[in-house]
Amino acid sequence: MTAEYGSCNLAIDGPVATIEIIPPMQVKGGADLHWELGGVLDRLRSDTSVRVIVLTGTDDEFYVLPDKAVFENPASWAKRANPDGAWQTFMGIIRVHQLMAEIEKPIVAKVNGHATAFGCSLVLASDLIVAAEDAELVDIHLGMGEIDGHPGPGFGLVAGDGGSSLAPLYMSPAKAKEFLMLSTPYSGRELADAGVINKAVAREELDDAVTDMVDALLRRSAFALAWTKRSANRRIAEVLNMSLDAGAAYEMVNFLQLSRLGHDPMSLGQEEEND
Repeated sequence: MTAEYGSCNLAIDGPVATIEIIPPMQVKGGADLHWELGGVLDRLRSDTSVRVIVLTGTDDEFYVLPDKAVFENPASWAKRANPDGAWQTFMGIIRVHQLMAEIEKPIVAKVNGHATAFGCSLVLASDLIVAAEDAELVDIHLGMGEIDGHPGPGFGLVAGDGGSSLAPLYMSPAKAKEFLMLSTPYSGRELADAGVINKAVAREELDDAVTDMVDALLRRSAFALAWTKRSANRRIAEVLNMSLDAGAAYEMVNFLQLSRLGHDPMSLGQEEEND
């Protein structure tokens, strides 16, 4: 069974559901992955025939932000400063992370290419992570448009999409803050060697590596696997309860600040100095 959404595609093959993220530049009709993915996960949570979920991207990217020029067009991001846009984006983010932590099925991130911004947070929110060794994870919120090869806004934002909650669970405090504050990119190989993700392989080996992991999960008892995830994720759920709403709220404040400055991202630093 397959189903097409505006921002992702869903394919169910027996006990395995695969969610494929559509590149943001190819999304049509104003669909928002932040909002839509929660609905997909909610649907899968209710489908008792599905035992494992694979979350991946399209072609050679997991989830990459659009070209920098998009961020210099106020219409592309100003919607997050109005009530409807803020609700759809940020409440969608909260719902996605709550569902990823609580859903009684393992989620395997198949990181087939670079994962930036929300994509990076989705990887860290997954239960098991297998990445192409040259794929990079980058939290671009404070990248200031300076990170080579990873487009992002030329202004600073709080990582309100879950990154500020999840990165400190995976990394030492100093490394987590470098990851969040300086948008330092880390390759799949570096993350695997540091024990942050489960495995990094050559791109041509990624399909087989994920298939092997999924098959191993399917050989386990469904109920025991579900309850193991629930018990192991109590700490993650606790951290999300403590900090996820705050991160989303702080990023909303960032967009309100930008709105007050007349939706001119290039004027942000100068205006802040004058306040």
